[in-house]
Amino acid sequence: MDWSDLRIFLAIAREGTLGAAARRIGQTQPTMGRRLRALETSLGQTLFQRTADGFVLTDEGAAVLRHAERIEDEALALEREVSGAKTQLDGPLRLSSSDWFGTVMLSPLIAAFGKRHPAVTVELLTDARLYSLPRREADLVFRIKPFSEPEVISRKLLHIPYALYGKKGSKPPRAGDGSGVRVVTMNAEFADMPDAVWLKRMLPHAEVASRSNNRQVQAELCARGGGLAVLPRPLGDGDRRLVALDIGTAPPGRDTYLGYHRDMKRLARLRALLDLVIEKLAADAA
Repeated sequence: MDWSDLRIFLAIAREGTLGAAARRIGQTQPTMGRRLRALETSLGQTLFQRTADGFVLTDEGAAVLRHAERIEDEALALEREVSGAKTQLDGPLRLSSSDWFGTVMLSPLIAAFGKRHPAVTVELLTDARLYSLPRREADLVFRIKPFSEPEVISRKLLHIPYALYGKKGSKPPRAGDGSGVRVVTMNAEFADMPDAVWLKRMLPHAEVASRSNNRQVQAELCARGGGLAVLPRPLGDGDRRLVALDIGTAPPGRDTYLGYHRDMKRLARLRALLDLVIEKLAADAA
């Protein structure tokens, strides 16, 4: 059995369609379909039921999935151990963070790191997905939730304060009211985030003009007069079109954590980037 065929099987099982699975691992859709048929032929089993909504595992496919995931874990552990032993500063590094944090906080550091170590290629992924460190979906992850995985080395990087912002020239609204005020806030999926709860409590009668899970979108809407918004101060203070509004109490800030797999702690290029991040971000926060 070819391990690369099992990788294709795992990608299809996780994504549900050939197209999404092909994009995930960098193959063409026809190749994915051909390799899947070859795997099914070699096993003498149908692994997926083809439906209008995508690929659904059969009972035989579910059994193969359990074994394939264990094989993947061992293969990735070997890859991490071998990669972690490298000492030269070259090769790829994949980072994951939220959209605004990647743009405002990490981009300047990545540029500086690239000047110091031009043979290292840094890839930055900015979306809401929680990338897996054990599966090598990312080498270094920045997020607002602490890491709970036992194989992940993590630390609190810094605390980021938030503030209420409006378009330049805006006046602070009256706390506890919000009548006649339009606001930009998080979408329903993130409505329980502390800053969104604070905004609703402080301006209960405000009209929700728009929602977004993207802080940069919120900042742009706010700067264009679309409504007041609660933003991280590094993002809001960096936009000259915005002004921070004091309504007597500040919204809650958020802690940011970084994490990486313990097998990667000896990887020289990761250590070099970590040192720079901690030197610049943690020092600035202190």
